[in-house]
Amino acid sequence: MTSPRILVAEDESLIRLDLVEMLGELGYSVVAQVGDGQSAVDRASELRPDVCFLDVAMPVRDGLSAAEEIIASRYSAVVMVTAFSQQDMIARAASAGVMGYLVKPFAKADLAPAIEMAVARWQQLRVLEGEVSDLGDRLAARDIVERAKAHLQAQHAITESEAFALLRRQAMDSRVTLAEISASVLNEG
Repeated sequence: MTSPRILVAEDESLIRLDLVEMLGELGYSVVAQVGDGQSAVDRASELRPDVCFLDVAMPVRDGLSAAEEIIASRYSAVVMVTAFSQQDMIARAASAGVMGYLVKPFAKADLAPAIEMAVARWQQLRVLEGEVSDLGDRLAARDIVERAKAHLQAQHAITESEAFALLRRQAMDSRVTLAEISASVLNEG
């Protein structure tokens, strides 16, 4: 597995350089360094890093609003890096979907666990989104089949099992899915 690609957004250049250096020493690839929240969103959109480290307080756009857009757009996992540990800030970060939160000052040893946890949680989120999408597709297909069966029952005065058998036979004969033939029946009817 390749090393996670990191974007660092920190408006204080010394802190940004220090963070980039620590990440490099740990073997991570820093693909971009920016000094404001809007640049973080723009670069995350362009580069799709594995993890974005975002400071909370930055010019142009704060790190939390940048995190909200990065996560909502599914560009990357986000770890907030901040001097603030107030409960409301942590709650806002959590509700935005932030995968990690580091309070300054932090040690180099704090970075790898934060990155690995963020990457793992991001991958889990992506898998769950795929499963939800698949379930939604299957539910929509089932709904179409149920509506087509009801249509055939009403149109031909047949039972539900007879309507289903008719749909299945038409799908097999046409070499299409049951949902596709059901949609065709509904469009014709």
